[in-house]
Amino acid sequence: MSTPDALAQLIATCHWIGARGWAPATGGNMSLRQDARYCLLSESGKDKGSLSADDFIQVEIASNHVSSGRRPSAETGLHTLIYRLFPEAGSVLHVHTVNTTVLSRLTTGPTLEIQGYEMQKALAGQYSHLDTVTVPLFDNDQDIAALVQRIEASADSALLRYGFLLRGHGLTCWGRDVSEARRHLEGLEFLFQCELQRRILEKS
Repeated sequence: MSTPDALAQLIATCHWIGARGWAPATGGNMSLRQDARYCLLSESGKDKGSLSADDFIQVEIASNHVSSGRRPSAETGLHTLIYRLFPEAGSVLHVHTVNTTVLSRLTTGPTLEIQGYEMQKALAGQYSHLDTVTVPLFDNDQDIAALVQRIEASADSALLRYGFLLRGHGLTCWGRDVSEARRHLEGLEFLFQCELQRRILEKS
C-alpha cells in the first residue's frame, strides 16, 4: 500500500530525473503501486522536472482502465505489466537518457551484458564486479500492446530483474519501492555510460 510520503518521494525523484535531462521534452513516465489493484502514473505531456501530486493518474493494473477519463502516459502498459509480473515491484521509472538510447542501438543482440564494474553492486542481487549484469533489450514498437506481449513472453527467462532497454527508446527499471527504483536507475545509467565510453575508446 502506497502512502502520501511515497508519492512525495516519487515526485522528488521525478524532479531529480528532470534536472539531469533524463526525460527531455516531456518524455518518460514514472509510477507508484498503490495496492494490488491500482497504481499512480504520471500524466502524458507533463514536464517530469516540475510534476506535482495532481499530475498523477490512478490506473487499474489489470486492465489499464482510467476511471477519471484523463490521459496517462502512452507507455502505461509497460508499467502495469511490471506490476502484474512482479507483485513485489512498488515503483517503475521509464527514462530517455542519451546513454540508454545510443547504447541500445549499438547493441544488436537480445541482451546487453555488462561485467567488471564495481557499480554493479548498486543492483539488487549483484554482489561482485565479477558477476555479469544482463539487461534484456527489445525492439521498439509504437504498438504498446504488441510490445507488452513480446516482453511478457520473455518473462520466463528470469532476466527481467530490475530493468530492460527498448532499442532507440530508453530504459524502464523498477524496484520494491521508489528508493530502490531510483538506485537501480542511477546505477544502470552509470554502467551504461561507462560501457558506452569504453566502446568509443576501443574504436578510437
